[in-house]
Amino acid sequence: MGVPDRMDEELRALGLVEAQRKATALFAEVGARRLVVPGAGEREVSDRIRDLANEMFGTTKHWHKRIVRSGPHTLFPYQENPPDRVIGEDDIAFADFGPIFEEYEADFGRTFVFGDDPVKHRLREDLATVFAAGRSAFQADPGITGERLYAEVERLAAEAGWTLGGWHAGHLVGEFPHETVDGAKTESYIVPDNGHPLRRTDRAGWRCHWILEIHLVDERNGFGGFYEQLLDLA
Repeated sequence: MGVPDRMDEELRALGLVEAQRKATALFAEVGARRLVVPGAGEREVSDRIRDLANEMFGTTKHWHKRIVRSGPHTLFPYQENPPDRVIGEDDIAFADFGPIFEEYEADFGRTFVFGDDPVKHRLREDLATVFAAGRSAFQADPGITGERLYAEVERLAAEAGWTLGGWHAGHLVGEFPHETVDGAKTESYIVPDNGHPLRRTDRAGWRCHWILEIHLVDERNGFGGFYEQLLDLA
């Protein structure tokens, strides 16, 4: 195929921004309805959020597995599949969902804290702070690579007193399924061995768009938190 024209690129970007707007609205309603609460199992909460996405937007497809994790399960990276767990009264939990809206992928993650543990509350607040600082680093460096952005996110996490919980800090996003758009794994992720500029076109000629994924872990206390959304589009 030929290089996409500017109007196609703009429509594609608008589709991704609209998908994130719907994901943001979905999670706002998750909070308003208190779907993530102590006493509920992780799978039960996941099903509640799935059903709410269908109720609000008619969404029935998710491009990656639906994740709700709590307590020590919040330490696990994406690829793990821990057994179901009931959320506790003094707990931390996160949800990571990839709903598809009009064939565009959203990827959205937020963390919920129950009880008064100041360390859990500080971690939740630091998630958004590290995300914003990582986005600022991306915006300030037109030629930033996946390697450099990963190193900066890792530095920001350590500066706040946490470690990163996953092997990457984000990935490509686009039309479903984005994984077929670009071939090499390292080129599609924000990882230490991705020396390619993040601002580039993929093999089909489309401008690359990215998710920034922040998974902070408190190794000493045995829990973590998660925050993700679009990196390069508002």
